Amino acid sequence: MKSVLRRLRAELFATPADAVLSTGLIAVLSLAAFGVLRWAFTQAQWAVIRVNSTLFAVGRYPVEEQWRLWLLLWLLFAATGLSWGVLRSHPRRDRSGALWPRNDRIAATLLVVLGLWRPLAMGLSLSIQARWWGLVALLLLVRWLAGRFGPRFGPLGLRLVALMWPVLYLVGMVLISGGLGLVAVSPSEWGGLLLTLLASSFAILLCFPIGVLLALGRRSELPLLRWGSVLYIEFIRGAPLITLLFLGQNILGFLLPGGLAPDRVWRAAWVLTFFAAAYLAEAVRSGLAAVPRGQLEAARSLGLSYPKALQHVVLPQALRVALPAMVGQFISLLQDTTLLSLIGLLELLGTARTVMANPAFLGKNAEVYLTLAVLFWCCCAALGLGSRALERRLDPHAVPSAT
Repeated sequence: MKSVLRRLRAELFATPADAVLSTGLIAVLSLAAFGVLRWAFTQAQWAVIRVNSTLFAVGRYPVEEQWRLWLLLWLLFAATGLSWGVLRSHPRRDRSGALWPRNDRIAATLLVVLGLWRPLAMGLSLSIQARWWGLVALLLLVRWLAGRFGPRFGPLGLRLVALMWPVLYLVGMVLISGGLGLVAVSPSEWGGLLLTLLASSFAILLCFPIGVLLALGRRSELPLLRWGSVLYIEFIRGAPLITLLFLGQNILGFLLPGGLAPDRVWRAAWVLTFFAAAYLAEAVRSGLAAVPRGQLEAARSLGLSYPKALQHVVLPQALRVALPAMVGQFISLLQDTTLLSLIGLLELLGTARTVMANPAFLGKNAEVYLTLAVLFWCCCAALGLGSRALERRLDPHAVPSAT
């Protein structure tokens, strides 16, 4: 406790000017937080969220098929716990060798508190509350088992974790859309948080390889490849995303034959992908420019071909440098999915607008927008935390911490 107080004194009250500024900021933030909490607990009417919780989560997804989404959640929570435990048990494990380092204990406590309190606060049925509690228990149990037995698998465990997520993504797409014996669910019935996460994850996964290829093409010595990449990047970056979304919705339907035109959801997802790829290409190009040219020349002098030199020497260093900018682009892409509501897709913001247009919930805008803000903040914070953890693991000079 004394060390914490000394640290706070050194950082916030080192000088009289620092003390005055810190005191003023703490007072302003405390008043703002008190006002928001008082409104949230005494004045806000959260019935609009409780009644429409399923609509916010999955839109108009058929009720009789929602068991698939619960199955997907169980798989995702189990995979998250497995990845968490395996990564903790491999090279970057803390010096003390603790199975649950301090940061992990804090995260587990928050998960337990939110898992127990949030379903009760929302007034969900007992069956749904039990499902959420079971999900949290599954995540922590798998995390403990993976952390306990992960070292026995060696590097193979990390490879399996890396392979598990793309396989799980494909399984999730089958569960959501249907196929392989499951009833097909049209993308027009997807909505809410489900549609937001699907569109953003699809675009994030595909814009990364496209952006890397565009960055390499822009630095290519072949004029046609270089200028083609330049024209694409500059054209996409010079056009507003909403304009490209409208073009994608209207032009593709005329250019492609009737049976080949993708659904409106997938048209929007591809537009998001190609839009983000142009910006990601510039972030990757900045990382490539930060790698000394001597690295490539040294790799070539050792007998590596140009593609292998890029793959094993240049790109790993460039992507490590460009990682913060790339994750910033991914976060912007997640936020840009709100524009899908302007083209008639009921993603999270579009669903919120339909709820607020209901006469039974007129005047409940603050509750709805605050809920949306918290949901988007949680998703963006998860990307940011994952990015910082990946930076630490990829840093060749990093020293394992005690947390």
